[in-house]
Amino acid sequence: MKILTCSAHLQHLEEILRKSLPIALPVFGAVLNINRGNPGQFEVLVDKWPEFGAVLARPSGEVASGDLGRCRRGVTRCPGTCQACSEQPWWEVLGWDLGVLGSTLGTALLGTLGIALLGTLEEGPAPGVRVGSLSPSHVDLLNDTWPYGGNARSRRFLAEILGRFPQVCLQDGSGQPLAWVLTDHFGTGTHSYTLPEHRRHGHMQVALTVAAQRAHARGFPTFG
Repeated sequence: MKILTCSAHLQHLEEILRKSLPIALPVFGAVLNINRGNPGQFEVLVDKWPEFGAVLARPSGEVASGDLGRCRRGVTRCPGTCQACSEQPWWEVLGWDLGVLGSTLGTALLGTLGIALLGTLEEGPAPGVRVGSLSPSHVDLLNDTWPYGGNARSRRFLAEILGRFPQVCLQDGSGQPLAWVLTDHFGTGTHSYTLPEHRRHGHMQVALTVAAQRAHARGFPTFG
């Protein structure tokens, strides 16, 4: 497969994938991140260019041997033997191996809550609660509360996405986290959580809405 390195080609790929949403979503978020500074050090491969039939997003060669070496997603486009398929190409998941991630497709930030919440938040955080961000000192808390966490590998992964990708945290008056939403290399919500003692107060709805609004402002889609 061919690695796309030309910025013009990557921008063109982004436009093509955007027209094929939501089926192209498994790789679309990674392409968006690559075209916006590539904070996750990812690369995109196609079977050929420009008439490609398959797209794969994975860690670049410099980091592929680390914890993210098995973190990849791909989609393939139907060859289109019928007129309807050629006019509106079909996409299907080619396959992915998320390793430590588990299946983040089911917890996508750009998921079912996105379009419902985007622009519908009439009230801000509850009194005494503010929108802030997490710091590296919170990585142990994240690791302890993540379903895939509790080990050294997951801690390294969470520390990386905490430092590289957008995240939202609701804090109390003293700056302590109440609820948060973390995003990853694919633009999905990897770790969304409300501390048990602060649930049933609408904190997660606020955090998800703020995260969706910020993602939308950066060009990321919000839909189910």
